[in-house]
Amino acid sequence: MEKVNLREKFSLFDDKWRPRIVGELNDSYVKVVKLHGEFIWHHHDNEDELFLVVSGQLRMRFRDRDVTVNPGEFIIVPRGVEHMPVADEECQIVLLEPKTTLNTGHVHNERTVAELERI
Repeated sequence: MEKVNLREKFSLFDDKWRPRIVGELNDSYVKVVKLHGEFIWHHHDNEDELFLVVSGQLRMRFRDRDVTVNPGEFIIVPRGVEHMPVADEECQIVLLEPKTTLNTGHVHNERTVAELERI
């Protein structure tokens, strides 16, 4: 049982949209990721996702509305709901999601991260 220092983990990388594993909880990973710009529209058929904002601001776009998530807040995107994360400036996020979750959901492209790094 070791504690995790998020500031330290975020200092280990600079690239955006590439989640890293920092912990495991039951059948889920705890991941950290830096975001900047727009991601892609996608959904996850079988997994819910929790996005916890550590720093910056996340705008979660849905087809019918946008939700702004500030530091210390989180949003849960239910399985099957199409969404697109957007960060106008760099945003640091903690993700809690099942181990089976692919970052691009049902879409496979150059942003898909199939092999996750553990830091």
